[in-house]
Amino acid sequence: MNIKQGLCLLALMSASAVASADLVVVANPGVHFNSLPQAQVTRLFLGQTNNFPDGSAAQPLDINNAGQRNTFYENVLKRSPEQIEKYWARMIFTGKAQPPRQVRANEIKALVAEIPGAISYIDSSQVDASVKVITVTP
Repeated sequence: MNIKQGLCLLALMSASAVASADLVVVANPGVHFNSLPQAQVTRLFLGQTNNFPDGSAAQPLDINNAGQRNTFYENVLKRSPEQIEKYWARMIFTGKAQPPRQVRANEIKALVAEIPGAISYIDSSQVDASVKVITVTP
């Protein structure tokens, strides 16, 4: 195996690890709920609402890592990355909404812990007491 083949193999293994990552939805520990319907999470991340069901303000944050973000879109929002991209192009063009702020994966947990009403997703191995895991119900 030459260096180029080795790098390709490493890239494929890394992409596979990200794609199979066990992502969980997390929120600022100050939120007053432990679960959200999948439809509500979708509305939050598509800019269709700015509030949680209890009326409190929500601040969705997206990860700028395409692998994790695409896994979240497909598994939680039930949309392909292409569908999300087209959706946001239309929303931005018409001035109806702006996509969630994108944050580096290594900063997301700290921001969720810091910002009241923040909601995002992280690998389950990163969960600690600084964030609240939110169960997404069908």
